[in-house]
Amino acid sequence: MDSVKNLIKDYPSYVELPVQWGDMDAMQHVNNTVYLRYMESSRIRFFSDILRIGFAPDGVGAILSEIRCKYKFPLTYPDTVIVTSRIIPESWDEFSVQIQHLVVSKTYERVAAEGVARIVFYDYLSKQKATIPETIKTRLLTP
Repeated sequence: MDSVKNLIKDYPSYVELPVQWGDMDAMQHVNNTVYLRYMESSRIRFFSDILRIGFAPDGVGAILSEIRCKYKFPLTYPDTVIVTSRIIPESWDEFSVQIQHLVVSKTYERVAAEGVARIVFYDYLSKQKATIPETIKTRLLTP
């Protein structure tokens, strides 16, 4: 478990999720789309815990713009994953920021996938991107 702690030490937010039998596909490993759901769960925790914002459809909120995932090895049931989130400091601009994710297998104590998500701040009322609110910028700059 010390090697898992070492892998996630630079990530201020994480969530622990059980690998479900139903997460696997016909090839008997976790389906590629499930890794993206794991990352989504971690981002929601990150926004809730670190940035203390929600996804409010009645004002300015965060919305996923793009996501990339590099699969390192196949997960299988049974296992538990630790999925991390952190801001990539040099990635933010006026409207968006990138979040780096790791999906770590507790059973194998290694990274199963790495991901990067671009989050755009969006005004749900005017239906267009919005500048990152100052309170969020402050939290982005001082983790």
